[in-house]
Amino acid sequence: MDYKIALCDDQETDRAYIAALTREWASMEGHTVELFDFPSAESFLFRYEEDKRFDLLLLDIEMGGMDGVTMAKALRREDDTLQIVFVTGYSDYISEGYDVGALHFLLKPVKREKFFEVLDRAADRLRKAERVLTLECAGETVRVPLSRLRYADVRLNYVTVHADEDFTVKMTLSELTKLLDERFFRVGRSAIVNLTLISRVTKTDILLRDGTAVPLPRGGYEAVNRAIIDMEGTHGTI
Repeated sequence: MDYKIALCDDQETDRAYIAALTREWASMEGHTVELFDFPSAESFLFRYEEDKRFDLLLLDIEMGGMDGVTMAKALRREDDTLQIVFVTGYSDYISEGYDVGALHFLLKPVKREKFFEVLDRAADRLRKAERVLTLECAGETVRVPLSRLRYADVRLNYVTVHADEDFTVKMTLSELTKLLDERFFRVGRSAIVNLTLISRVTKTDILLRDGTAVPLPRGGYEAVNRAIIDMEGTHGTI
């Protein structure tokens, strides 16, 4: 497959090293990569305003000017499909990596085998992001990318799918569940949530990155946390 990858790090030697590893991985796996490197968050954002078609961002955190976490939060306000991997010498920001839906958190010096494993996971997620849910809604066929489906809830015999828009269709939650993949978790009898878009889980709610609170039924706290752990165990963790 073809991938457009951005590397943002204020250390030239680190950029060169990561770029070389990325090209080696692409050659080994039979991928074509278009690689762009940026010495600062500001320089990346300037380019991003002109061209948002990046698949993966390899991002340092501690940089002169804007730091990587701040930049990632700005990106997430309009793009939740870009795969972000933090590559940094600091481990203090792991929790914030979850807040921006980072795929992984790599500590410098980066080990070749681990880096290749993370790139494999990124490629896997990008392939899955291409999957779509086809719905018959109000007399027309609607195709919703699964990566954009935040959650779905049910009322009587109708399910509302919440993505970039809301689509209400006559079906059961069980029927919808069969059309989804392991990224999605059924919350009791009333809802399904996209595990990859969860920012926090409390005893009463599942909080998504866009601020949506999905009510969590009594006794559901452990189940949803286990689902998150199981998914991360399958695909790796930050």
